Amino acid sequence: MSPDLHQRRLPSQQVGEFTVTALSDGYLGARLDFLANISPEDAAQLQLAAGISDPAAIHINCYLVQGRGRTILVDAGAGGLNQWGGELLNHLARAGVQPADIDTVLLTHAHPDHIGGLIDAAGGMAFANAELVVHERELAFWEDDGNLGQASERARGNFLLARSVFERYRKNLRPFTTNDVLPGISAQALPGHTAGHCGYRFESGGGGLLIWGDIVHFPHIQIAHPQVTIAFDHDPLVSAATRARLLDIASSDHLMVAGMHLGALGFARIERFASGYFVVYET
Repeated sequence: MSPDLHQRRLPSQQVGEFTVTALSDGYLGARLDFLANISPEDAAQLQLAAGISDPAAIHINCYLVQGRGRTILVDAGAGGLNQWGGELLNHLARAGVQPADIDTVLLTHAHPDHIGGLIDAAGGMAFANAELVVHERELAFWEDDGNLGQASERARGNFLLARSVFERYRKNLRPFTTNDVLPGISAQALPGHTAGHCGYRFESGGGGLLIWGDIVHFPHIQIAHPQVTIAFDHDPLVSAATRARLLDIASSDHLMVAGMHLGALGFARIERFASGYFVVYET
């Protein structure tokens, strides 16, 4: 990580009683040919035009939420798995928070770059005092032996990691089915990326924020072109439809959004123009 990233203040927003801080976990390596409905050449041009020097790199965010007597983490990054990320704990310390302080982890879904950081170097719980909250559809998908049996070799590794994480947190695991997760925090189903992919909406003091998980992986591409999907999507058609619907809602409602791959600034609003949408970052 470059020194200037350490010196820069952590992006943060106040949502009523909640202070929400974006914590970078670093980057994961990808390829632009993972994208569908756009050529790698056009995708690279969009990235370069947005000032992104490594067009195929995907930035990873986690979010620290403090308020109403709670210290919450939304997703835990890759934790250095596959040499992805691994910066979360450094940034958590910059925010003045130790892993033992986290009382709740809200999981958007169980892909490796969201759950790798839940396991420490010794193979134990990285957040020993945290309740792990996950939608029951997401939990059921990864724990279904039939799904495991049909998985490709790459996806099989994802299943084994998810099962390992869920097993370690079993005593602290809370599957949910209803929208209300905690006071002032509701889950929003965002289908397509995974079986139980969801976002978390924070409402307090007249303010609102939606942490939308993996609605985009390349924001400068997929916000302008919602039909562009990625190989990581479980159901690409549903994922694209979910993205298009949510971009319409976010732009119409002037809703502040946050996302695990929205970029290092962490928070944004979606603006509409004649031919589509574009992202405006909160600074």
